[in-house]
Amino acid sequence: MRRLVWLLALPLSAAMMPLSLPKAIEIATAPNGNLRLQITRETIAQAEARRRQALGAFLPNLDGSISASSQTQNLAAFGFQLTSVLPFTIPTFVGPFTVVDYRVSATQSILDLSAIERYRASKLQREVARAETRNTTELTIQQVARAYVLQLKAEASVDTAKANVDLAERLVQLAESQKRAGTGTGIEVTRSRVQLQNEKQRLIAAQNDREQASLDLKRAIGIDLAQEIELTDRMNDGSDAAVTAEAAVETALEQRPDLLAQQRRQGVAQRNVKSIAAERLPSLAASGAYGVIGNGSTMVPTRSVGVAVRVPIFDGGRREARIAEGGVLERQERLRVEDLRKQIELEVRVALNNVKNARAQIEAARLGLELAENEVEQAQRRTEAGVANSVELTDAQTRLARARDNNLGALYLFNLARIDVAAATGSMEQAVAGMVKK
Repeated sequence: MRRLVWLLALPLSAAMMPLSLPKAIEIATAPNGNLRLQITRETIAQAEARRRQALGAFLPNLDGSISASSQTQNLAAFGFQLTSVLPFTIPTFVGPFTVVDYRVSATQSILDLSAIERYRASKLQREVARAETRNTTELTIQQVARAYVLQLKAEASVDTAKANVDLAERLVQLAESQKRAGTGTGIEVTRSRVQLQNEKQRLIAAQNDREQASLDLKRAIGIDLAQEIELTDRMNDGSDAAVTAEAAVETALEQRPDLLAQQRRQGVAQRNVKSIAAERLPSLAASGAYGVIGNGSTMVPTRSVGVAVRVPIFDGGRREARIAEGGVLERQERLRVEDLRKQIELEVRVALNNVKNARAQIEAARLGLELAENEVEQAQRRTEAGVANSVELTDAQTRLARARDNNLGALYLFNLARIDVAAATGSMEQAVAGMVKK
């Protein structure tokens, strides 16, 4: 209840909200969170309603009725040929007379194998809805995680762009001081200023990307787009242990909710075929009614009790055609299960391969960043000492900016690959804690 109140009050809050990845996922998966997930959850209620409808075939149907009528009858219309041999006269026209009837009737299915199979199919359909909801939950968590990591990358890109601008400003000052000292030229000052403007332009683009990433993250979570957020986690640095492909594939085949949903759909198709086939068998039902009937002042109790056996004989071949069609649908669902199993294994292996490649990129990017930083320091010292011109320093500065971007891009790709592994194995909820670092 406290969470609900907090969520309802959230859009009205103008204060900065600290947001970790687990907290973002908690908000997105809350009852008032991600709209797509809310829509999917409604399918569970729909499937439960259909299950109750199928259950109604086994419960008694009770009806009550009250009727009152004033009638007149022409006995001759019913075949009564009245003669005058009697000492009294029987009128052809009878009435008006009043008939009042109070009655309760009931029917109860005793044995209907087709209805039993339909009820079992409705229960499996409910399990399909639950699996689909879980699958949508996994997709929502994946969407939030990817948006969160993208926001982290966008913020890091802004920091990197600011660092590049700071470096460019220092080099402009160095070029200007050398020119004033007579050891530099105007073209070197101009060159450093051009580089500074390039870095400022990259900073503006990075800031715009950050705003866009922030809006995408808030949209994925389901919070007000005007709410200011501050991310408290940072990207994983690739230091955690790797998983084997065999173990990941086994986990995926056990946990993937979309595979579970597809397997349940195959079960529903099988039950539907069985329910149609069971329509060939006899069904047994009981019925009864009790009430009082009379003219209003004199009422007499009456009742009826009966058992009915329904035996299908021939329906023009429609049932056999429905069984054939159901068999085709069942085979299609079975093939979809097999296809999905192969697709899952492919997704797991591709995601693990991407993680492996991203780790290698991180190592290469780190080494490249260290070398680029050393190059800039050496080029700056050589320029200050007058043994190198600004071209060498500008080139080193450009390579440092590229190395920083490469390092950031490698970390981003690694974190996306880890998210893809968690999604491929169906363990997004369990993997959230290790996706980012505090």
